[in-house]
Amino acid sequence: MVSSTRLSIAMASIGLTPFLITILPPAVANAHGYISSPLGRQAQCAQRLVSCGDIQYEPQSVEGPKGLRNCSANIARFADLDDDSKGWKVQSVGSTATFSWTFTALHRTLNWEYYIGGTRVGVVDGNNQPPPDGGVTHTIDLSGFTGRQKLLAIWNIGDTANAFYSCLDLQIGGGSPGTTTPPTTAPTTTTPQVTTPPPTTTKPPVTTSAPPTTTPPTTTHHHPTTTDQPAGTEWKVGARYSVGDVVTYQGGRYRCLQAHTVYDPNWMPAATPALWQRI
Repeated sequence: MVSSTRLSIAMASIGLTPFLITILPPAVANAHGYISSPLGRQAQCAQRLVSCGDIQYEPQSVEGPKGLRNCSANIARFADLDDDSKGWKVQSVGSTATFSWTFTALHRTLNWEYYIGGTRVGVVDGNNQPPPDGGVTHTIDLSGFTGRQKLLAIWNIGDTANAFYSCLDLQIGGGSPGTTTPPTTAPTTTTPQVTTPPPTTTKPPVTTSAPPTTTPPTTTHHHPTTTDQPAGTEWKVGARYSVGDVVTYQGGRYRCLQAHTVYDPNWMPAATPALWQRI
């Protein structure tokens, strides 16, 4: 026969689990990946080049069911991404373009897809394997389009029903960013898979106190060397932090809420409340 004391302890234990779940840092579960070069809409929000809402703090979190064809994945607080009238910076590319993905969590990958309007202009097989920690790049044939176009890139996850979405505003084939020329023939629906990792390119600049300049490097798929940091040190890009670590940033002190590696200079403590708590 179970004593009343043991029964009370068991009931308390049952009630504790949902309470612990509710106090975990918000948004971390949705932190996974986006295109960081050329600068798409999420990257421009993260670098404060365009005035945006919540997406500026977590550009990697645009996750929704597979099969969507919008920039926000139907997430209301990321609706800025669907607003074509905002002052998005148009990126000039040639008849082919190379897109670099940044990841904050690695998932088994079904494939990556690229769309302009209703046309799939490229697909790269993920072989149901996680992407490399340093990111991936894909070179996509855009020769069926010219002028200003909006490209939707999709990372389809292999072991869930979800995908991650990124939109970019492109000027294809030169000319004025304000013009749009529709394609005369439909491009092929598939493109050859590029070799991963890509050829070595110039590494992105590393900064310890200020956001990057508005002119991005050609590619950003290489990340700074990561190192474990002792508590109380100055926050910096390339460091690897554990839950409970304490850093200083611009005169303030912050405690780490979620273990992570700083791949992006825009993840400073003051701009990422899901990762850091000011103390």
